[in-house]
Amino acid sequence: MTDKNKFIVTTTSGETADLTNATTLKSNNLYPFGRHNYSVYETPEGLFVRGLNSGERETMLTHFEMLDEATARNYKHEYTREDD
Repeated sequence: MTDKNKFIVTTTSGETADLTNATTLKSNNLYPFGRHNYSVYETPEGLFVRGLNSGERETMLTHFEMLDEATARNYKHEYTREDD
């Protein structure tokens, strides 16, 4: 059985990261969701994870990637929200 109180993700490189107690460094998660959505997390273990949206309107973040600390702290998202 999956613990529904945990936020564990698998990154595009196949690594897993527990974001349950992570700090959100930056984010833009506005509904309706889309490519403008992202979050950058720092885990208590010192991992940096970026969540992105591939264009899904009903899913906030569709995939996750590991980042190095400098990239995470200086991250600038390339997409802005475009309202229909």
